[in-house]
Amino acid sequence: MKWLWVSVVVLLLDQCTKLLADAMLVLHQQVTLIPYLALFKAYNPGAAFSFLSEASGWQRWFFVVLAVVVIVILLVWLLRLSTEEKATSLALALILGGAAGNLIDRLVYGYVIDFIDVYYGSWHWPAFNVADAAISVGAFLLLLDAFRGGREKSPAA
Repeated sequence: MKWLWVSVVVLLLDQCTKLLADAMLVLHQQVTLIPYLALFKAYNPGAAFSFLSEASGWQRWFFVVLAVVVIVILLVWLLRLSTEEKATSLALALILGGAAGNLIDRLVYGYVIDFIDVYYGSWHWPAFNVADAAISVGAFLLLLDAFRGGREKSPAA
């Protein structure tokens, strides 16, 4: 449970940045920060890469239920890890915080607020937010840990 602070930080950072973006940005208007990075407010009723964003509205509750199930699974998994499994714990805490952040958006607004736009020329990665970034980094860390052989080994005594 000592890793839950990471989830709380991700959740707070995610919600604060979404509130700022929603208050300060104009919907679908790009604000360039530096080359290849801009702010771009978008409301996504779907999932990653706007999956199911054009559905009739049922997807909101589907993704709410899915997020709750994932959060419960992640909490149970995190609780069962040994204290030596730091990489896995960090990864799960990041994913948990991101999932909770996007869940709050779906419950409160019916969509997720995205505002980070990475682009090159006229090509744009789908807009995302802090929760999405935390989920992606957490998933990457889980994969990296799996390729390293899973559980971390303690130094031989």
